[in-house]
Amino acid sequence: MVRKLSGWWIPALAFAAIAEVAAVRAASHAGVPALAGRWDAAVVVNGVDIPFPFEIAGDGTTVKGSFFNGERRVTSTAGRIENGVLQLSFDQYAARLEAAERDGSLTGEYRRGTRAPYPFTARRASNTPAAPADAPSIAGTWIVGAKSNKGETAWRFIVQQTGAEVSATILRIDGDTGTLSGGYRDGRFVLSHFSGARPLLLEVTPLADGTLTLRQNAKTELVAVRAETARAKEIGEPTDPAVHTSVKDPSEPFRFSFPDLNGKVVSNDDAQFRGKVVLVNISGSWCPNCHDEAPFLAALHRRYRPAGLEVVTLSFEEADQLPNPTRLRAFIGQYGLGYTILLAGVPDDVEAKVPQAVNLNAFPTTFLLGRDGRVRAVHTGFPSPGSGEFYSKAERHITEQVERLLAERASGTF
Repeated sequence: MVRKLSGWWIPALAFAAIAEVAAVRAASHAGVPALAGRWDAAVVVNGVDIPFPFEIAGDGTTVKGSFFNGERRVTSTAGRIENGVLQLSFDQYAARLEAAERDGSLTGEYRRGTRAPYPFTARRASNTPAAPADAPSIAGTWIVGAKSNKGETAWRFIVQQTGAEVSATILRIDGDTGTLSGGYRDGRFVLSHFSGARPLLLEVTPLADGTLTLRQNAKTELVAVRAETARAKEIGEPTDPAVHTSVKDPSEPFRFSFPDLNGKVVSNDDAQFRGKVVLVNISGSWCPNCHDEAPFLAALHRRYRPAGLEVVTLSFEEADQLPNPTRLRAFIGQYGLGYTILLAGVPDDVEAKVPQAVNLNAFPTTFLLGRDGRVRAVHTGFPSPGSGEFYSKAERHITEQVERLLAERASGTF
């Protein structure tokens, strides 16, 4: 394909390059920082480069940066460019990105909480050559044999594919890896993810026997088999999130008593919960899967609160956040959480602080209480939209449980 410009016939790719340069120059003249636009970025984690898309936007006085989790954005809460150095704060993760611009590239580091910093690099996004059209089909759901510290023996590998381009995720009991994306080259699919958390490089190699080898961060290897095959049945079913966690005595009311962010102690027997259906969510603002769940809980609360639903999050935060939980406040603001948030302790406290629970070892976990205050259902973990039908199933399962419990007043069954 060619286009005509001022009497010259120009190949489409060259035309696109000219247009991009013109757009950058026009943006600069309009006051938009020269860094604005899409970038091909990478962080280095344990010696492995994790590539991902990154975007910078601004109007000359403010600047924002965005990571991506599939179609969801994770956008900075504050930012500036000073003396050629990009400085971005992601308060919802207690994270900070600093990178210096030189010769059209960015070099710096990403710091998240008390974790070791990740070296960060980025260059202007480019139109990469089209992936080969003869890529094998790996779309669908696969079963992966696993031995996790949560007692799991199987995970799901969920793949969506268009030609040689793939998006995928690994779904475990606590949630998934976020949306991995990439394409096929040199006999394998190379996928990656970084949304400010969950850095992962996944190399997927189709084998002659119909299985896949999954190589995580150039180290751990797993085998995936089609979910409908006999070999998958030998591995076994992934853990059911509706039965992974339970309570010791379902006949007892579920109890909690913790301070809110203003220091006021809130308890299960307070008037605001009396005769209500209560969803008690075990969470933490450090937890990526809790970020996946938060938009759903916010929408559920808005929809069903008039009918008698209350949502309470027991947030277990890292020790450095307890004196001043700035990350939790940013988490609340990001998702517009209008329900009760209580500061319950540090993550290692969860078993002691929620003593009625059995096998409570995943963040997030949600307890659904009937109007009598007793636990009627538990849902462990929460996937992101990258898990496709399993994400929809999790939303539907919790919603149906809430509706059933709300209906019990009319039927007189509680």
